[in-house]
Amino acid sequence: MTYPGDSSANGGPTSIGLPANVAGALAYVLGPITGVIFYVLERENRFVRFHAAQSIAVSCVMFVLGIVLAIVSSILGFVPVLGWLVAMLLSVGLSLVSFVLWLFLMWQAYQGHEWEAPFAGGFARRMV
Repeated sequence: MTYPGDSSANGGPTSIGLPANVAGALAYVLGPITGVIFYVLERENRFVRFHAAQSIAVSCVMFVLGIVLAIVSSILGFVPVLGWLVAMLLSVGLSLVSFVLWLFLMWQAYQGHEWEAPFAGGFARRMV
């Protein structure tokens, strides 16, 4: 059985002086900012590098989805009431999904798991 903070379960020690599970979870805190910081600073631990790369990739995917949603919302804005309502629901839905995914990824990293997010996880795996 592995416990959070057990470095043997997370690929060994880190070069930044934090337990691997904590560093992996912190890589998600500010999205691509902390993802890049941990990706650049951590050279040894593949667990931390995976979560840092996945933080960058997930943030990029969510950014692109936000742009697509903005375009769709501007098109839906021409439909008086129903278009505005659909655009608002899509925006709230994307925000909720983003927030839940963010919390879930931090929790998975803290637990010592390398859960791959759809679309971004494979890309992050190749970055490591």
